[in-house]
Amino acid sequence: MNLTMGQPVPDFSAAATDGQTINLSELRGRWVVLYFYPKDNTPGCTTEGQQFRDLYARFTTLDAVVFGVSRDSLRSHDHFRAKQCFPFHLITDSDETLCRLFDVLKLKKSYGKESIGVERSTFLIDREGVLRREWRKLKVDGHAAAVLVAIEALSAVG
Repeated sequence: MNLTMGQPVPDFSAAATDGQTINLSELRGRWVVLYFYPKDNTPGCTTEGQQFRDLYARFTTLDAVVFGVSRDSLRSHDHFRAKQCFPFHLITDSDETLCRLFDVLKLKKSYGKESIGVERSTFLIDREGVLRREWRKLKVDGHAAAVLVAIEALSAVG
């Protein structure tokens, strides 16, 4: 299934840090930011999470929730979240259900070897559960601020 901009995102249920279960349908009425990243405790992923952390209060004033998503285990996520003081939950996608839904698994080459990995991507879902923005192959620096600006602009419109 391919997600299309302007279309509703199918409901999903996913395990997250602190024993939480995240259900998209229960988040109606709020903006939802899902940022997919390759791996806990790596430099780029740590910086990306820190930038969302540092702007988190501004996201909450816009009635937005932020979730980081990777294939790492809940145990890894719990440690990563605690170490970085992330105020938002991290979702484990070890079975790659969300990665497939959002089409973020891509062929990557590293040191001459090919593997399937998570392409750093972010998706913005509006208060009605509709996909409003997506960022793919993104650069970490300044990205969280760009997502915040997009929510501000879309909130002003609708």
